[in-house]
Amino acid sequence: MQKPIKVAVLSGGIGSERQVSLKSGRTVYDALREAGLETVLVDFTPEDRSILDDKSVDVFFLILHGQFGEDGQLQKILEERNLCFTGSGSEASRKAFDKRLSKEAFAAAGVPVVRHLIVNANDTEKDLVHRLNGSPRKMVVKPLRQGSSVGVEITSEPAQTAASAVRCMKTYGDCMIEEFIAGREITVGILNGRPLPLIEIRSKAAFYDYQAKYISDSTEYLFDTVDKNAESRAQELAVRCFQTLGCRHLSRVDFILAADGTPYVLEINTLPGFTSHSLLPMAAAKAGIAKSVLCRQIVEAAWNSFNRE
Repeated sequence: MQKPIKVAVLSGGIGSERQVSLKSGRTVYDALREAGLETVLVDFTPEDRSILDDKSVDVFFLILHGQFGEDGQLQKILEERNLCFTGSGSEASRKAFDKRLSKEAFAAAGVPVVRHLIVNANDTEKDLVHRLNGSPRKMVVKPLRQGSSVGVEITSEPAQTAASAVRCMKTYGDCMIEEFIAGREITVGILNGRPLPLIEIRSKAAFYDYQAKYISDSTEYLFDTVDKNAESRAQELAVRCFQTLGCRHLSRVDFILAADGTPYVLEINTLPGFTSHSLLPMAAAKAGIAKSVLCRQIVEAAWNSFNRE
């Protein structure tokens, strides 16, 4: 960067992960200040967008999650205003946030995807039991457009799955049912198109839910536990997912590593968190990248790409 640069960290928002975003925002703010950048921290909402009119801000560091943060809406506004921001553009963000759209794209790119079905708005429990005929008994029910395992349930038989799916549809407005794959939960962070060290997540809960992600101190985050060939394969697939959607700067790709060694992609997170429990900063630290350096590199990547366009 050729001149002193000012960064506005946009956190908070209106999504279900608002409190996580606020914590992440404070971490990013402190890291950028440590890196020597003039930085302001903003609790950003659709009702108060005044910071976007501040001409002294050079780069907007997005650390919002969920609705109007990660789903492409805010990115579209920033693009229309010709403002520089970190993270993926509006179209990549929209596709990544929608599990149906992202899974379709990943499957087309040859990435292993868990078998699933989309719940329709008019599906009844009876309809779903019929549609589930012949499916494995253990299933995962989840909203299409939520993060941090919000609304996710694991079910053990078709009637329970159908009831959970109808409830999910009523609560969140969309729903999918996935086959449950027994395996190891792993994740690969992406920094400027390159994979970071793989992390295996071992939760004491039934699965890696919101409590395990952000509250519990019993969840284990482990490096060097996966065979090197499997790690390389997961890293290669994570980069393929990142490139397939046209993501940029940073992301995190979550997988289930099945017993046969197949890494099944679950989702891609285009604005991963920066709390004490967050995985991208952990992986960066394993690679020798401190938080201040990590956050500065993301800002520099956004600034450089913006000025090349």
